[in-house]
Amino acid sequence: MDPHDTPTPLDPDVTALEELASRLTLEQKVQLITGRDFWTTWPVEGIGLRRMLVSDGPSGVRGEVWDERSPSLNLPSASALSSSWDTGIAARYGRASAVEARRKGVDVVLGPTINLHRSPYGGRHFEAFSEDPLLTADLAAAYVAGVQENGVGATPKHYVANEYESDRFTADSVVSERALRELYLAAFEKAVVESRAWLVMSSYNSINGTTSTENDLLETPLNSEWGFDGVVVSDWTGVRSVDAARASQDLEMPGPVGAWGDVLLDAVRDGRVPESDIDRKVIRLLRLAARVGALEGFDAVAPAPVAVEDGVAFART
Repeated sequence: MDPHDTPTPLDPDVTALEELASRLTLEQKVQLITGRDFWTTWPVEGIGLRRMLVSDGPSGVRGEVWDERSPSLNLPSASALSSSWDTGIAARYGRASAVEARRKGVDVVLGPTINLHRSPYGGRHFEAFSEDPLLTADLAAAYVAGVQENGVGATPKHYVANEYESDRFTADSVVSERALRELYLAAFEKAVVESRAWLVMSSYNSINGTTSTENDLLETPLNSEWGFDGVVVSDWTGVRSVDAARASQDLEMPGPVGAWGDVLLDAVRDGRVPESDIDRKVIRLLRLAARVGALEGFDAVAPAPVAVEDGVAFART
């Protein structure tokens, strides 16, 4: 028997999730896969689903509001972390991030950034680990495990080949299959296969002529080869059309106004987007909600016994 056939907090009962999804109208399902606002998803009281709160967090957790009475723990940059070459430290880093997230009511941390340092002009390279795909993969997997063993979702980003900041909304990364597999996909593969990341964030750029949110790479290798069962969330405003709904893009952020909404509703009604595609996205979102404790009737992943003080002590070491 496949161990995933037995429901656990990490693997909620699929039949139960499907039953909840079947109780939703098409309008509710389409609404659910677009954000409610800048940082949250939609609640659905009728199925016991509360909102989920996401927050930036490669080097700390911002939280929902700016409040000087509740500052964030400022952790070392990912580049500094990678200088340790220590997966144990990376796991502690993830645990500290999760504790901060729980303190601020955050369900999902939008990190780690696991793009590669390919140019000294990369303006956000401090958020990413290294120029080396193997080191990046090892640290990414450890970080993701540290976050998620504390009941908070981690989001490896930006999938994929988004190793630059200039023109990232419009640039096209022309990459060979070998380079994709050996360099740019390697860290994502390890974070998904070994640490079972609950989310992955798609990028703004195109890869070989097709924008990331509509790219076949979201299905293969991510889903079909690696067994990813989580949520592909867009980078903010990264969804450009309903074509992304036919791909394996699961959640459009932010909301409530975006490229989907009523346009996607019409596309489903006239058969351009199969409703089964929407159902798959909804079930993935409900699975995430169950894992983080946002869905009634399911056991969330229990957080490890790590205190806020542990994170402060870690940041000072």
